Amino acid sequence: MVNYELWMGKNMKWIPEADEAVAKVPFFVRKRVKARVEEEARKAGKTVISIADVKATQKRFLAGMTSEVKGYQLDACFSSSGCSHGIEVGDGFVEKLEALIKGAGLLSFLKETVGPDLKFHHDFRVTIANCPNACSQPQIKDIGIIAACRVQVGDILCSGCGACVQICREDAISQEGESQPELDMDRCVACGQCLAVCPTGTLIEAERGHRVQLGGKLGRHPQLARELNGIFDPDTVLEIVQACLDLYMAKNANGRRFGDILTSEDVKQLNDRFSTVGK
Repeated sequence: MVNYELWMGKNMKWIPEADEAVAKVPFFVRKRVKARVEEEARKAGKTVISIADVKATQKRFLAGMTSEVKGYQLDACFSSSGCSHGIEVGDGFVEKLEALIKGAGLLSFLKETVGPDLKFHHDFRVTIANCPNACSQPQIKDIGIIAACRVQVGDILCSGCGACVQICREDAISQEGESQPELDMDRCVACGQCLAVCPTGTLIEAERGHRVQLGGKLGRHPQLARELNGIFDPDTVLEIVQACLDLYMAKNANGRRFGDILTSEDVKQLNDRFSTVGK
């Protein structure tokens, strides 16, 4: 499910004081509060949002937070709306992913382990980014899924135009004269941009799918997610997500974040089971 919040304010005008007030709302509910302000303002026939609108909605929203919690949050970026960086991996993946997460019964699980007074920080958080720019911040979510396109040098001779070298922001491509380009895969983030600009077809697609990162979080003890080895097709990503949900629900107590219970041994076992590296 692509977040609708970013679209909600397209025709709404926010006065500076209202913007400043929303900026002070905790980050994990900020987008929801802003979306609710815009929704209530629209229903009231307003096109300009004042500080009074923000305060009134914020008070109602936070007071009823428990009723808003659904056990998970799934965010996705908007590459399908025209982002030039988006990597196409396949249709219907987001819908399948949400159906899987929704079917896990996370809300009931959290009510049993935490109690009825749930907050948004109890939600299990999954983010999909359709390029390595990762606008949806997969590195700080329980599961981060990043579209990837790995390239390799094919048999067609290079013209030496240098387009691939110029577009690579990671300095992962080098070339001397009209020789075949050389790829540094340790630097490559699998964005596929070089493939898109190669005029001769010298660079070819090696694999396309998703990178998967696990256990990221912010808060009192922040940590970046740990990445599994390889690039995975959509069906395998769904299997990985299911395995992580099973692990989370088996080991969790008191609503702890996935990153708090995910051990190095857990990551190793997931890599042994799913890794595409060396296979």
